[in-house]
Amino acid sequence: MREDIQKAFGAAFPIMLGYVAIGLPCGILCSSIGLSPLQCFLLSALFYSGAGQFMIPNMWLAASPVTAIIASVAFVNTRQMLYSASFAPFCEKTKKRLSFFFAATVTDESYGVNMAHFQLGEWSVRRGLLVNLFSQSSWTLSNVLGAVIGNAISVPLAIASFAMTSIFICLLCSQKVTPENAVAVVVAMVGVVVCKGIGLSGPAILIGAVIGVIAAFAFARVRASRGKERAA
Repeated sequence: MREDIQKAFGAAFPIMLGYVAIGLPCGILCSSIGLSPLQCFLLSALFYSGAGQFMIPNMWLAASPVTAIIASVAFVNTRQMLYSASFAPFCEKTKKRLSFFFAATVTDESYGVNMAHFQLGEWSVRRGLLVNLFSQSSWTLSNVLGAVIGNAISVPLAIASFAMTSIFICLLCSQKVTPENAVAVVVAMVGVVVCKGIGLSGPAILIGAVIGVIAAFAFARVRASRGKERAA
């Protein structure tokens, strides 16, 4: 167990640092709409979605209806189902309760870290869950601290946006350089840009990710079939 904690903490540490940079302004933003530190703690611990937690106060300040806020945040977070489903092969021999908590605490960043380790064959669901929990703890505490600070200091939210983007760039750089991954990245980026260009900013990430994955699978199948034809 001690080794699992050490390995998981080492894997989660970069995410935890990134979450501090994002969580503080998120807590400050939540405080600006009247959420207390306790409410920020409960929101971060029970909801745990960086994109969703930024959307809620922004849409609230824009006077969006509560139903629109709920629907938009729920739609954006449907991508989490794809993350959880992709871990299914690694959870076959794991207890259902452990697999459930692991799947329920996956985020964009912890997904990338855990999947990379699973593909190397050196990982377990227990370690993956610990990575998720370490990351969530950092996010939650940072949000609470941001709420405590409140409006005492002014933090440009553009910095938070760049911090979130930088985490994705770091995760991207840690992936294997393969033609399939290149196709997925390029198609996903184009998909997100197109979606935002036509006014679908909310589901842009989800749509771009799905299109990118589909394109990568299609490319891999075409490449494999051509390889078989040449071999024949």
